[in-house]
Amino acid sequence: MAEAALAAVAREEAGNFMHPRKFSRHLQHNHLVEAIQQAELKTTGKIQVSISPKRVDDPVAAAQAEFLRLGMNQSPERNGVLIFVSPRSHKFAVIGDEAVHAKCGDKFWRMLADAMTGYFHKSEFTPGIIHGVQKAGDLLAEHFPRHH
Repeated sequence: MAEAALAAVAREEAGNFMHPRKFSRHLQHNHLVEAIQQAELKTTGKIQVSISPKRVDDPVAAAQAEFLRLGMNQSPERNGVLIFVSPRSHKFAVIGDEAVHAKCGDKFWRMLADAMTGYFHKSEFTPGIIHGVQKAGDLLAEHFPRHH
């Protein structure tokens, strides 16, 4: 898959991140899982969140590699979204597969990353990620609705 097939936005210095294990312990995993499940009820798209234990220089490249590793590029509709967070680097990226990006363009990703950065600057990591999941879910539901 060509890199151009993915849309991505990353923000450096996204808040007062901590060591990845400590960061993960502070996340409310049950709330994240619930938010993803609720978002995916309305769409055929797939949303995943990945917390990297590694320091990354380029969160977009790292997110693209994780997207491929998870097989998110294998969906027939090409409508997956990955929220990738590197607490050690204080960086994150939100990437969507080619069909998602074709529907929303760069403006959506910039607005989403800016909103998530606002949460992260206040060390509100769970609410920030949930906001990203919900907004991505709304976008996917609009353009890739689940037909019951």
